[in-house]
Amino acid sequence: MTSHRPVPGRLRAPAPGWTTRADVVVVGSGIAGLTAALRIHAANPSLRLLVVTKDVLAAGSTQWAQGGIAAALGPGDTPEQHERDTLVAGAGACDVEAVRVLVTEGPEAVRELIALGTQFDHHPDGELSLTREGGHHRDRIAHAGGDATGAEIQRALIAAVERAPEIEVVQHALAVDLLLAADGGVAGLTLHVLGEGQRDGVGAVHCRAVVLASGGLGQVFSQSTNPSVSTGDGMALAMRAGARVRDLEFVQFHPTVMWLGPDSQGQQPLISEAVRGEGAFLVDVDGNRFMQGEHPLADLAPRDVVAKAITRRMIETGQPHMWLDARHLGDAFWRKRFPTILGVCREHGVDPVTELIPVAPAQHYASGGVATDLWGRTTVPGLYATGEVACSGVHGANRLASNSLLEGLVFSRRIADVLPGELRDWADPVVDERPEGLVSGERRRSMQETMTTRVGVLRHAAGLADALTFLGSLDHGAAEVGPDAWETTNLLTVSTALARAAALRTETRGSHWREDHPDRDDTRAGHVDSWRDSDGRVAVEWTYAPSTDPSSAEVPA
Repeated sequence: MTSHRPVPGRLRAPAPGWTTRADVVVVGSGIAGLTAALRIHAANPSLRLLVVTKDVLAAGSTQWAQGGIAAALGPGDTPEQHERDTLVAGAGACDVEAVRVLVTEGPEAVRELIALGTQFDHHPDGELSLTREGGHHRDRIAHAGGDATGAEIQRALIAAVERAPEIEVVQHALAVDLLLAADGGVAGLTLHVLGEGQRDGVGAVHCRAVVLASGGLGQVFSQSTNPSVSTGDGMALAMRAGARVRDLEFVQFHPTVMWLGPDSQGQQPLISEAVRGEGAFLVDVDGNRFMQGEHPLADLAPRDVVAKAITRRMIETGQPHMWLDARHLGDAFWRKRFPTILGVCREHGVDPVTELIPVAPAQHYASGGVATDLWGRTTVPGLYATGEVACSGVHGANRLASNSLLEGLVFSRRIADVLPGELRDWADPVVDERPEGLVSGERRRSMQETMTTRVGVLRHAAGLADALTFLGSLDHGAAEVGPDAWETTNLLTVSTALARAAALRTETRGSHWREDHPDRDDTRAGHVDSWRDSDGRVAVEWTYAPSTDPSSAEVPA
């Protein structure tokens, strides 16, 4: 199945005004990108490494991770139990081998993060403090600063990079497009850099490998917990270079995002499910605990279950949001365990110690992404992907809580294990004959609103068709060159692939909810791949694979 209108083959941009060289370029500075850079440097210190980040080093999604990082580190817990919980949450669409890699290599990876200087929370007796989140049957979530885990991990990784001056960092750099060699593999990367003196503007980095760690696609939607830099750049860049993306329809909407009003746009405050893990619960406008009876884990059910239950109750009651009741936790507990969330709530006029928190689902995480193997390799030679930009297969149709930081950590380590030994020879870029295009940044708001209303939590064939018609109507030719138009064009490419994948998957599975196909259909299990075909259109293909759900979701507590 192919879309009717081509998407740009490359972003229209000025010719590079400067050039440089690096053996490896890492795009992104979250846990995935910085771990990849540090590990590659440790494996071969003679390689020239360049880390490029769209904002400053600490500006990506990692710093916003509140809940923590999951690993089988506690007494009585095992990788096998973690695997089972991950497979159950993934609703039959996980890659079992990838999940096994994640859960077996995860504990060692977290211990190495601690050795690097990450200061997780501990009990008074010195034992690591572990908590539980939705979908987990064991306390296995390590956290830091109560609810500031991502910020602490980011701090430790940045400090480690600063101790390795051989790793060059370029901030305020937007990755524009890959430079391709005659064999279709990586020959370099074009960047747009702001405020870098001689490197101001568009330039080219000739390199032997690119590691994409550029994060997710949250700004496809009107409301997201993702930062403003999450515009799907890595996924779109990879598609323009010929890579396949997989399972983009599996977009996770976090069930408990603070509702700021009907006109609120952009990044929204996340109320971590760790709050529910500590005993908070959801209620409707009449005070009913509506998650009771919805799932054996009630308020701690997997995120897709909770998001759907909230959305259904919103429709039934005509309310724009539901409520989270955490008043019984008390002031002292809030201050110690969730100081960041407490501050954000109060900043927006709600005191969770004495008041209910208004919450509604909002886009949170892309379980799909650039398709990779177990070592982070994509279908483009010399291009690797890790973290949220990638689809390693561990999340399936619905990511298990706190597995995201772990995925970036584990699979970046695996990339570093193989990349130095399989680096491509230097190659000159060929003349780029891909048709260029650009969509005006003025169209971003209407595109986001269309994706939210037609391709959000509730999906059906007519709405998806409307979204694709709108996306196909956008002009690629008249936009003014610049970062806003580049990002908007990336959003168009990713949105088109996402909507086409959602239209092709005629079932409800995990975070993908089709109102016109409300049941899960294991004859439709498998994966949806998307790519830019030879005519420049977004092609999608469904491939059957057996469901990877365990035979039963019942796991001993």
